[in-house]
Amino acid sequence: MSKNTNILILNTGGTFNKIYDEFNGNLIVPKNNYAVNKILLNSKINKCKVKGLIYKDSLEINVEDRKLLKRYIISSKHKKIIIIHGTDTMDETAKYLDKNIKNKEIILTGAMVPFSVNQIEATSNLMLAYGYLSHKLKAGIYISMHGNIRNYKKIKKNRTLGVFECQK
Repeated sequence: MSKNTNILILNTGGTFNKIYDEFNGNLIVPKNNYAVNKILLNSKINKCKVKGLIYKDSLEINVEDRKLLKRYIISSKHKKIIIIHGTDTMDETAKYLDKNIKNKEIILTGAMVPFSVNQIEATSNLMLAYGYLSHKLKAGIYISMHGNIRNYKKIKKNRTLGVFECQK
């Protein structure tokens, strides 16, 4: 088992974590880290620190949430951080963090399909981020989606196709 204790995984919610609420028929963001912990367990990765912080759909994430995320990251001893984030406003959070944090390697990732519906995309995106952070990156803000990791300025969500694409 991998025992990489220097990686912090911050869970903010998003589609990645959504589950079906049988009482109201909606997909909801639960206030737990089940999806992240299940992926780490199945991938034989332990000793990452996993911290749930916000538990929202990214369309609901606001400036106060981003300030909380920034404060937590700055106060953390971890230099390598993965943020599980909804895909709709991932770029806004990345831009905010880039303006406020300079000395850490941060990768935002998420999923277009909930882990509870299909485990492949969420697992793939998180493991790609984990693999990159396990090696030396330059400090900065990155996005890991659909087999690509780039500086957040060079990868964008194509809302027509429903995928993230690298930009020139």
